[in-house]
Amino acid sequence: MRAGNGASILLIAQQDAVNTAIDHLISEPGETVLRISPSDVSGHRPTPALALILIDASADGASAVALTRQVRAAPGLAGLPVMLLAPENDPSFSVAEAYAAGAIDVLPSPALSVALKAKIRFFIDAHRTAAKQRHSETDLRDTRARLDITLAAAELATWTWDVSANRVTADAAMARLFNLSPEVAAGGPVQHYLNALHPDDLAHTTAHINAALASGEPYDVEYRVRGADGQYHNVIARGQIVPDMGAGQHLRGVVIDVTRQKRAEQRLGASEERYRTLFDSIDTGVCIIEVLFEGATALDYRFMETNPAFVAHTGLADAVGKTMLEMVPGHDRHWFSIYGQVATSGTPVRFIDEARAMQRWYDVYATRVGGPGSRLVAVLFTDISARVAADAELRRLAADLAEADRRKTEFLATLAHELRNPLAPIRSGLQVMRRSGGDAAVAARMQDIMDRQLGHMVALVDDLLDVARITRGKIDLKPEWTSVQQLVAGAIETSRPLIDGKAHQLQVLVPEQPLALYADPTRIRQILSNLLNNAAKYTSQGGRITLAARQGGADVLISVTDNGIGIAPDDLAGVFDMFSQIGRADHQCGGLGIGLSLVRSLAEQHGGSVAAASGGLGLGSVFSVRLPLAPPGVAAPLPDRHAQSGAAMANGAPLRILVVDDNVYAASTLAELLTLIGHTAEVANDGAGALAMAATHRPQVMFLDIGMPGMNGFELARALRADDRHDDALLVALNGWGSSADRERTRAAGFDLHLTKPVDLASVADLLSNHLRRHDPA
Repeated sequence: MRAGNGASILLIAQQDAVNTAIDHLISEPGETVLRISPSDVSGHRPTPALALILIDASADGASAVALTRQVRAAPGLAGLPVMLLAPENDPSFSVAEAYAAGAIDVLPSPALSVALKAKIRFFIDAHRTAAKQRHSETDLRDTRARLDITLAAAELATWTWDVSANRVTADAAMARLFNLSPEVAAGGPVQHYLNALHPDDLAHTTAHINAALASGEPYDVEYRVRGADGQYHNVIARGQIVPDMGAGQHLRGVVIDVTRQKRAEQRLGASEERYRTLFDSIDTGVCIIEVLFEGATALDYRFMETNPAFVAHTGLADAVGKTMLEMVPGHDRHWFSIYGQVATSGTPVRFIDEARAMQRWYDVYATRVGGPGSRLVAVLFTDISARVAADAELRRLAADLAEADRRKTEFLATLAHELRNPLAPIRSGLQVMRRSGGDAAVAARMQDIMDRQLGHMVALVDDLLDVARITRGKIDLKPEWTSVQQLVAGAIETSRPLIDGKAHQLQVLVPEQPLALYADPTRIRQILSNLLNNAAKYTSQGGRITLAARQGGADVLISVTDNGIGIAPDDLAGVFDMFSQIGRADHQCGGLGIGLSLVRSLAEQHGGSVAAASGGLGLGSVFSVRLPLAPPGVAAPLPDRHAQSGAAMANGAPLRILVVDDNVYAASTLAELLTLIGHTAEVANDGAGALAMAATHRPQVMFLDIGMPGMNGFELARALRADDRHDDALLVALNGWGSSADRERTRAAGFDLHLTKPVDLASVADLLSNHLRRHDPA
């Protein structure tokens, strides 16, 4: 019971008069008298408010002494003060026995005296004072217990240092922390504590303490102290001077063991360092974004953190703190929805998508940072634009390869068809000549037919060889000064049979003033004749073709226009591709599909270009060639050398000629042609036979095949040049290859000239006439 809540007196009596008298002595609020008879003492249970026991001994003194002993022995009553109201003139009552039995006082009865009242008041007040002290001690113990719990939980150790006496009083936590005995903790000198400090921390710790003693200000210092485990613990010490503690200075404070916090900080720091190292060094772009919502809709996101690779993968610098729409206003909105879903659901995603406004493709992994309420998303991404472009390029190349393979297959079928076409009339002509019985007119007609078909086959093979040379970069141009007018005339002459055969009208529009051009005449005529042949082939009977040439600045512009089948818009881009047969799947017009590819390659080798245009199917087409002109003031082209060669051949003397070729038919055919134009020709089919025949006949001109077995053409030429008898002989190499490297090799072996198979009569007659002019200038 708290003090002030009341007090009671236990009255043990049998007389009502005593009870009434006692009531008058208790007058203050909360004070009561409890009455029991002597027979109820053993069963009575006292209350905490009981302050005094009064025993009425007026009826029977001897019994009252015995009752006193009974009260002293009763549980709960033994420690309470007992007063006896003694009877008057009762020989059986002994005051000495009453005191001996445990009474603390004996007063005469009736107890109406001022002395009785004063003593009752004294015991009630003493009871209340004792109750207050007991409650204060209980409160103090509770407070101390709570403080101990708090100090233990906070790992606080407390101490007080009497500086004058150099005595430090510390609690058990302080003793454990500094590994000191309880005796030292109870008042040992401060040196015990300083000895436990790490040597490196002693100077700055004592400096802080001395500064506090000098200034009176609190101090706060961190140091290391060796504990019972032999390891140093990190602690924080705080202290200040305590006023009003008597003479001398007193310093009081706490020490906090922060070892676990320090280690946690170190682990956190190491973790942060590892994270930062990875974050900064990884070549993948990384950013932490905050998704910005309006209601449930993600509208944007803000960059909270980016790594160095972020800029390389995005091209966005100084992005931290800015939103995506601030950095890229046109950014695709579906990216916001993706990251918004990650933030709200917490489900990571991996995807590949295009950021069209940034013109980049990304491989992205995104995951939420934090719990359900977080709107932070970590994004790891890689710019894969180059890979996507490469994949697209690979797909395009695969499609191109498939298309090229299709065209190649189609080309091979067309080639077989184109080669069989001239072979059929040649074979038929030979059969007719065998059966004609020597009819000269029939033989002449058949020879004319076979010559034209053979020319067609040679043209096909020449085109194939040109394609191979261009593909390998081995074609050699032989530029010279010429005129556009002569090139146009030569191309028309070549294409005239095809144009006239289909009854086309050909219109030629060229300026009268010669246009000088520095180019390979053969290749330019090849370009123009290919374009004229195409126009003639793909224009219906009786069509119109226009060949026009004009100067355009430093270039000459040549165009071939027809009103033929035209070209579909989707096919225009591939019209110059190799083996292209656009709109001609049935091959009814013939051709290998390589002519226009040759046109483009030859024009580009001359520094020019070609272009195709058409209004569509059935609306004709226009093919244009742009070539650079020769510088102004160039001399006019020389007269046609074939005409001169023909005149020289007609006026020259016969030559002794040796033809050497392991192909018997090729050698005998060339020898027959040479005989027909007035020369004497002999044939040898190997190197040894050629050397023997050369020694016998002393030929003036020798045609040597390069690719013979045994002694090849190069070896035969070197052997002939080693013989002085053949110093003046003209050696002509016959070879299927005609590049500059091939020609250089034949010159090194001793050849004078190089002819590419198959040779034509005009070329042979030309070189023979030139040889005759050099040796017989008259």
